[in-house]
Amino acid sequence: MTTADQGDRPDDLEAMSFEQLLAALEALTARMAAGEIGIEEATDLYERAGRLHAAAGERLARVQARIDALADPH
Repeated sequence: MTTADQGDRPDDLEAMSFEQLLAALEALTARMAAGEIGIEEATDLYERAGRLHAAAGERLARVQARIDALADPH
């Protein structure tokens, strides 16, 4: 398993909190912005960032649905 693959299994991403997902995205962004990685690793990190972003978006959508349900007076 490469560094870019760590924590990318769906069950691993599901176990991460929203804050952990954001921290992982920030770490990847900083690493890619530093420009000290090769093109292959950059591609792997970009793919991992996409998976993390999707998981964070899904988490936000679930939370929003819960908030909407709580706010609905019916």
